[in-house]
Amino acid sequence: MKISIPKVDKDRRNILIALAGVFVLAIIGAIVTQTLVGAGRQPGGRGGDEGPVPVLAAAASVADVPVYIDGVGTTRALNTVTVVSQIDGKLIKVLFKEGQDVERGYVLAEIDPAIYQAQYDQALAKKTQDEAQLANARIDLERYTRLAATNSATRQQLDTQKALVQQFEAQIKQDQAAIDNAAATLGYTKIVAPIDGRTGIRQVDEGNIVRATNATALVTITQIRPISMLFSLPQQELARINKAFPAGPLAVEALGADNVTVTDKGTLRVVDNQVDQTTGTVKLKAEFPNAELQLWPGQFVNVRLLIDTLRGAIVVPTASVQRGPNGTFVFLVQNGDTVAVRAVTVTQQDEKQTVISSGLEAGDRVVTTGFTRLADGSKIVISNRENADNPPSAQPADKGERGKRKRSETAPGSPQ
Repeated sequence: MKISIPKVDKDRRNILIALAGVFVLAIIGAIVTQTLVGAGRQPGGRGGDEGPVPVLAAAASVADVPVYIDGVGTTRALNTVTVVSQIDGKLIKVLFKEGQDVERGYVLAEIDPAIYQAQYDQALAKKTQDEAQLANARIDLERYTRLAATNSATRQQLDTQKALVQQFEAQIKQDQAAIDNAAATLGYTKIVAPIDGRTGIRQVDEGNIVRATNATALVTITQIRPISMLFSLPQQELARINKAFPAGPLAVEALGADNVTVTDKGTLRVVDNQVDQTTGTVKLKAEFPNAELQLWPGQFVNVRLLIDTLRGAIVVPTASVQRGPNGTFVFLVQNGDTVAVRAVTVTQQDEKQTVISSGLEAGDRVVTTGFTRLADGSKIVISNRENADNPPSAQPADKGERGKRKRSETAPGSPQ
């Protein structure tokens, strides 16, 4: 059985479908328009009708910029001494505290001196005895000399007496050597600090028997004021280092945990005489005064070596430098209310400032924030906070920031 649908119902259904399609298209159009407005764009252009883009700007300045080479170093005590006993005996006194700063000659401990004092006294007595015999032999020599002059004594007797005097004189010298040896040994009963430095943890307690052949140390003394540091740099930097080193002492800075704060400033002392072929690096040694004890033996520290200073360089804040497919560029403020894309050449960059070798002049103003809505020729309005974002003047050679750390921000466009 065939059922026929009236023509009027078909027309009504087509009208309803058409109205639903128009409604859906209207909703989609509203969503697209709202998205474009929220992004600061209108279908008819880049900037829409929202007006100038608010930005911050800073002026390019002229400054002396330090050039650094970065590396990682290990601190070492300038001198390290393992204090051991030079004689055998009982340790009767320990006169230092662990971690104490001591000067050269400070008495650290004492060994029972009784035996060595006796040996010293015995050597003194022996010398006194031989000196008495020498004096008597000299008197006899004078007597034999007078007798021989009158033929009352033979020549042989005179020669024998002379030999006896020389024998006692040699014995006196031997006695003096024995006295010096006994005095030195007696002096070893006082264990003294051979260098200025800081004591470590005591290894032997009072009352123990110590021996010269025992490998156990009484204590270790390290000289940490000043302190040395070993660090390595790539062999590619060796040419620049060797060129700058003969001109005068090169400054080396030790950085804190934030890799920005300078904890101590030292001087490069030695460049190793060969390159490590396994790593392609060369070792260098620097010395730091370490007056505030910010460096400690065995510590890993980031260091930077100052090898040059760029005089009269053009610098801008690093935040103003953008990167695109065609290289680095900045948004240059023109007439105070528009920007132009300006290609620049970067010589050196760190986290705060960038050195520009070409593309800008001193006094040119560049945008530092608000790049998302900018394009070549965009209208801008500079915020009143721009003074707070002016580039810091370049630090002197000994206060520069980290030399090789790069920072870049991807730009929506590129130089035309």
